[in-house]
Order: sequence, then structure tokens, then C-alpha cells
Amino acid sequence: MNRHDLAGTALAALAALAGQSWGAPITFNTALPVRDGGYVLREQLTYMKSTDAPSSMHRQMEASGLVTVLGYGVSRDFTLFGLLPWFDKRLQMPEDSQENTRRTAGVGDLTLLGRYTVYEDNGPGRTLRLAPFLGVKAPTGAHNARDHVGPLPRRLLPGSGSWDTLGGAVFTYQTPALEFDSQLSFQANRDADGFRAGHAAEVDASLQYRLWPQKLGAGVPDFLYGVLESSLVHAANDRANGNDDPNSGGNTLSIAPGLQYVTRKWIAEAGVRIPARQHLNGTALRSDYIVSTGLRINF
Repeated sequence: MNRHDLAGTALAALAALAGQSWGAPITFNTALPVRDGGYVLREQLTYMKSTDAPSSMHRQMEASGLVTVLGYGVSRDFTLFGLLPWFDKRLQMPEDSQENTRRTAGVGDLTLLGRYTVYEDNGPGRTLRLAPFLGVKAPTGAHNARDHVGPLPRRLLPGSGSWDTLGGAVFTYQTPALEFDSQLSFQANRDADGFRAGHAAEVDASLQYRLWPQKLGAGVPDFLYGVLESSLVHAANDRANGNDDPNSGGNTLSIAPGLQYVTRKWIAEAGVRIPARQHLNGTALRSDYIVSTGLRINF
């Protein structure tokens, strides 16, 4: 499994925290603002499964998570976000025809992020925005736990142990009928206890199309949006004790269909990310799918 699968899943909960409820990306960020002095709360449940397709080791990993995100509109253009995940991870490793399950659960690393709108173009029934973002990930999660076998694998732990930085930019074009979002992002990881997770770069795109109501009338009705997203992730090799891990890193292209039900104050959503193509290094676990459901509330 690529470690970025879990980190990216948590950071994806920063997506679509806008001050007014419209369709928005499920798996990454948006350039739409949080209103000045307003808050947005998002709770997202995730489930991920990875298997050992390229080798005969028959490993399997499952991870469940609850990600809490709070956004605050400092001004019309500047928004601050805080993200804290909780993970329950299970790794099954057959040994001598007996299944050995290693497991850990706990709070992950805290991410603090700022997003600033640098370009805005509004017209009748449309808006276009460009917003770069920059953040830091603090090592609040456990990163050196043990079980009855010994030290747990670093990929199984809820925390990284390192202070990492992330940044990028997101583009949004929105009309009453549809919205298109695109994001470029990069995460640079640092060493902790002789280990460094591979740096990761990602390109994302999302299209949200209003399925219902087909025609807008008077007032502000609820909306149902169909969502189709794609992501291309490149992760560099992990490093342990100064050496590259040949069984880590690689490239993954995924698609993610989903649905959103949108009201004036809250959004309920669900989606599934499915790898369309994976080229990972060595015996790294391949991601099978990631399911996510979430609720966002403006106040």
C-alpha cells in the first residue's frame, strides 16, 4: 500500500468547505470561500482496502477512519483549516498457514492549512476562482507503537513522527448547473527516527452536475449532484536509515464517482475511489478501493 493513500484520504476531508452550500469535490479541495467570520464543520467516514496482488505473501490491509475538519473564514479571501483524523488499521500477514493480524488505532497527525483567493472573476450566474494553499502537518499521532510481535510497521501507525509541509493551488469554475474543480498539490515529508515517507505530488479534477431539480424555480431548493472525479498521484520511495525502500512509492491513477445532496446549511455525500491504473514499486500493497461518506455543516 502506498502510504499516501491514507494521508491523502485524510487531507481530502479539507475538500469543499465553502460558506454557501453548492456541489463541490468529495476527494480534494475547492477554491470557494468560507464567509467572513463563518465556520464550516466536516465529518468524514472512510474505509480502505488494499491487497497483495503482485506477490505471493497474501497480505491484506484494511483501514477505517473518521476525519474531523473545521474551517474558519478569517476574511472574504483567507480561510484557515484544521484537520484531525482517527484511524483503525489492520494488517493481515499469513505465516505458516496461520493468519497473523496486526492492528493499531488512534488519533493521527494534525494538519493546519491556510488558503487565500488570489484571483476571482464573477459574472451573471457564474464564478471563477484561483486559490493557493499552504500548510503544515504536526506529529500528534503515535509513530513508534509495538504489539506482541514487535515494533509495528511504519505504514500501520496512525502518525508519521515528522513535521511535514504541504502546498498547492486549486481552481474552481461554478455555474448553477455544474461545477469544475482542479487541484495541484505537493507534500514534502521529513525524517523521524530514521524513517521518511516518500514525498507525494497529486493532480486532481472534479465535475459536479446538478441532477435534480432539472429546472430552477423561485426560492432556494435542495439539490442532488452527480460527481465524477479523477486523481493522479506520484509518491517517491520511502527512506529508512538513509536507504530507499524498493517496496514503496509509485504512481496511481484513480476515478471516483459519487453523489451529493445539498441544502442551504448542510451537505451529505458519498463516493468511492477506484484505482484505474497502478504502477507501484516492488511488493507495495495495491489499493483496491476507498469508500467515503461525509456531512458538512455551515454555521
